Amino acid sequence: MPEPILTLDAIGLRNGAGWLFRDLSLTIDARDRLALIGRNGAGKSTLLKIIDGSIESDAGRRATASGIRIGRLEQDPPMGAFATLADYALAGGAADHEVAALADQLGIDLARPAATASGGERRRAALVRVLAEAPDLLLLDEPTNHLDISAIEWLENWLDRSRCALVVISHDRTFLTRLTKNCLWLDRGTLRRAEVGFGGFDAWSDAVAAEEERTAQRLDTKLRAEEHWLQRGVTARRKRNMGRLAKLLELRETRRGLDRGPTTARIATESSDPGSKILIDMKAVSLAFGERVICKDFSLRVRKGDRIGIIGPNGAGKSTLIKLLLGQVEPDAGTITRSAALAPTIIDQHRQRLKGRTVREVLADGGEWLEVNGSKKHVAGYLKEYLFDAGILDAAAETLSGGEQSRLLLAREFATPSNLMVLDEPTNDLDMETLDLIEEVIGDYDGTVLLVSHDRAFLDRVVTMIVAMDGSGKAEVSVGGWSDWVARQQPAVTAAKAKTAPAPAPAPKKASKLSYKDARELAELPGRMEGLNADIARREAALADPDLYAKNPARFAAITAELDALRAQLEAAELRWLELAELEEQLAG
Repeated sequence: MPEPILTLDAIGLRNGAGWLFRDLSLTIDARDRLALIGRNGAGKSTLLKIIDGSIESDAGRRATASGIRIGRLEQDPPMGAFATLADYALAGGAADHEVAALADQLGIDLARPAATASGGERRRAALVRVLAEAPDLLLLDEPTNHLDISAIEWLENWLDRSRCALVVISHDRTFLTRLTKNCLWLDRGTLRRAEVGFGGFDAWSDAVAAEEERTAQRLDTKLRAEEHWLQRGVTARRKRNMGRLAKLLELRETRRGLDRGPTTARIATESSDPGSKILIDMKAVSLAFGERVICKDFSLRVRKGDRIGIIGPNGAGKSTLIKLLLGQVEPDAGTITRSAALAPTIIDQHRQRLKGRTVREVLADGGEWLEVNGSKKHVAGYLKEYLFDAGILDAAAETLSGGEQSRLLLAREFATPSNLMVLDEPTNDLDMETLDLIEEVIGDYDGTVLLVSHDRAFLDRVVTMIVAMDGSGKAEVSVGGWSDWVARQQPAVTAAKAKTAPAPAPAPKKASKLSYKDARELAELPGRMEGLNADIARREAALADPDLYAKNPARFAAITAELDALRAQLEAAELRWLELAELEEQLAG
């Protein structure tokens, strides 16, 4: 049994008149790789500060093994006292050559003035500092924020090789799935632990929620329904995404039909697709700032309903491409035609809309009602849809946490009438439940989405096309999500290797469509799920009788057991449908 390197025993921390946590206990050993999960505002970052000793708890005890070294990466490290990024990185106490080696691998020039460094440069410098310290326990708070995909993959590989214990807060599902072996769930002041990696978190957390649901159901069925929604938010709907995925697969298939080549950026001409509604038509566009080439002879047609993910290294020109599409920057060559009906909404990443305003003023200009997609909604009810308590309506928006401010901006912008939504790194600072919510809102949005993101799982779940910029002026368009784009890069790599490799034996022919059995099952599953939903609804209606338990506890127990069994069958059917639908798309692609 490994010895613990850090123990928290019955920790308590006050938050104003109440407690943020109370009786919270945790043991970390040298082999642990922990994902720390919880809503924005749950206290995740504060818990990391208690673990590293920078905050002292109001109750309980913290103990560490002798000589243990703890390193913590903050979300926004303070660099105001340092002239350059090098001064900041070296202040951690690591040797010059260790700092220089890591900086070279991460591609960061530490001579940059700290005051003018970009978010990505500051994040790389902070990583250099904490990794060079070679801690025994490494605490990472949103380490992938502001990093491009190549830097994220470098960090994954470095951590995978490292022997340190790890506690990480991140919204990046791919990052967490690859690196973690244990989960900590901070929920309403309680810390739960499961010996599963993040890949098993959904199943575990849903099982915990189901048990809470059964307990509450025995007490009061009506109260159960309301409290379960408030406590779990959209997490309980995570498995209910069949319709959204179906829509995404349909959109990808439609886009693939407009694409003339297997991986080409040459989108079908207007004459060959007379029914399409084109919002932006970019033809042979080139743009450069001095020697820095943003794009060269690039063409892109943005249609109604597209969900376009723009990827590339930091500095490749992703935000500039957005400005070109919107007309905020003029090209050096080529033409860009925009529909007269174009009505874009751009998420303000700098949060200027929030300054000096209350939550009510941000959402409804101080009123009681706002219009969302043609429907009138009360501001308090709309707040709840975005996982807020209505009690914050008249609070100053700037007092919310960073993640809550981002969520509030999204709530405001998605209520703004538009046919084009522009999102630049929307996943930064957000918790898992908010990301689930954004995926759902994007799935239901009738307009077009332009999305800059380095979150690979998020791209896979929401976009129909990828525009990949390499930083040299080349941009490649690929139908599908991030994984589809990566898969299409493999043939080129394989072909290059084949020039020097012996001729391989003929490979068995790959299937191009589902087997008869799988195709039949895929066709039959929607009807089965519809029937299960109807059976569930009937039993839920019976349990909604507040007197049932008192009058006939045996019947109450029987219906509850039937309901649990039906929900399990529905979940299994939904997961099987998703599996077959994804397989069908892969075979077709």
